[in-house]
Amino acid sequence: LLILSEQDVQEFQNGVIASYRSLHYGQFYQTVEVMSECFNATIDFGNNYGFVHRLGDDLLADDEYTTSIWANHYAAIKNYNFAIEQSLQVTDSLLVPSAEILRGMAYFCRASSYLSLARAYSADYEPETATDALSVPLILKYDQYATPVQSKLQDVYDQIITDLDEAEAILKKAAEAGVRIYASNLAGQPMAMVPTVDAVKALKARYYLDIHEYADAADYALEVIKSDAGYTLSTTADEMNTEFMLDAGKESIIRLFASKAEGAVGCTIYTGVSSTAEEGKFFQPLFIPSKQIIDAYDNSDLRKMTWFPVDMYPVKVDGTLYQGIHMFTKYIGNSTLQAGKNEDGRHYCKPLMIAEMYLIAAEALAQDGKAAEATQVLNQLQNARKAKPTDGSLESIQKEWLRETVGDGQRISCIKRWGIGLPERPAQAAAKDIVMTTPVEDYTGRTLAADSHTLVWPVPSYEINIAPHLEQNPGYDAK
Repeated sequence: LLILSEQDVQEFQNGVIASYRSLHYGQFYQTVEVMSECFNATIDFGNNYGFVHRLGDDLLADDEYTTSIWANHYAAIKNYNFAIEQSLQVTDSLLVPSAEILRGMAYFCRASSYLSLARAYSADYEPETATDALSVPLILKYDQYATPVQSKLQDVYDQIITDLDEAEAILKKAAEAGVRIYASNLAGQPMAMVPTVDAVKALKARYYLDIHEYADAADYALEVIKSDAGYTLSTTADEMNTEFMLDAGKESIIRLFASKAEGAVGCTIYTGVSSTAEEGKFFQPLFIPSKQIIDAYDNSDLRKMTWFPVDMYPVKVDGTLYQGIHMFTKYIGNSTLQAGKNEDGRHYCKPLMIAEMYLIAAEALAQDGKAAEATQVLNQLQNARKAKPTDGSLESIQKEWLRETVGDGQRISCIKRWGIGLPERPAQAAAKDIVMTTPVEDYTGRTLAADSHTLVWPVPSYEINIAPHLEQNPGYDAK
């Protein structure tokens, strides 16, 4: 028994939340986003994320990014399992309530990891095939000697909702008792530093959208939107900058701890700000926005204005400065966390945002044949962002997902869910000389069919070498 005091509980909570935080931003989002039609590799990209960007036959089972994401999620799951196991052993009546909250947080975090793993390493969930389709190994108990086996996709999703139900019951009980953790209201609040009841509902909305239970997906998303917590969409450029550059708005359902001293993680491959005395500040990106994503927005759209500036700094590629290129600055860096004089991509981690709930609700309502209600929800988001309102058709909602969640690591799960594949990613006119174009079919002309095997990542080769009974996903070598 390792939990003998409130201090022990707090240390376990810190570990659980630190593990959860470590699975967002950086490679966890960038690996997904550079697969999409939204970004072009510059000629200076040095083959960073090259295999997932090209998505050709050279995406192998030992790709450093896809294997690292698998390994990091399972390392975190080990921590969650251990926290759950230890919390269940607490019998001291004074410690039981705190241990239960720890367990609720660990259930939430474990569900989050399994949802992310299932989306990345499994085929899209289809109710007709989920009971037979292989997914990822379900590991629910810490055992360093165990040899995991792959679970059925249905079993993985069943475990996700079991964990979320447990988390919701525990956190709701604590919230009703007035418990606060790190000054956060466990019922829910903008910028909560820990999982809350609203966070559980948000993750349930994702879950139900995945499994085609559209009424439940809409209900949970709308519950969060209408929550008393006060989540509010940004409606001006200043509010957008406050939310996305300073991480201080009211859109985040969770905003995890960060500090300048500790350092923070961000998505740095799009900016890479440097400076010299002679040239001032300039961008040195590995990837820049494609024409596809720039053209997706109306000129009045706040997201285009604040996330894709054309005149912030020049772009330096291959030793030359270029002007007039739209850059992606959604993750440029929070100045309150900045270590030096240049923006360095550091941000508070915000894994769940209220805007996604509008998208989930709209999509679920549309899929459920409620076009008028879908339009109403979608228009609320569009009006806030100063975008031209559209109908609530699935096509319009899909375009809004692209515009709102660019950079957030969601694109490929959306593409798989809709079964639509990926179009070409031509370069911005001003950037045509600084992006990779040879061979064109790997870069600006790369397309991907809806049934491409590369939309499902390979099981890491080292896992199969250790446990040969594991099956490799279709299209990849077994080892």
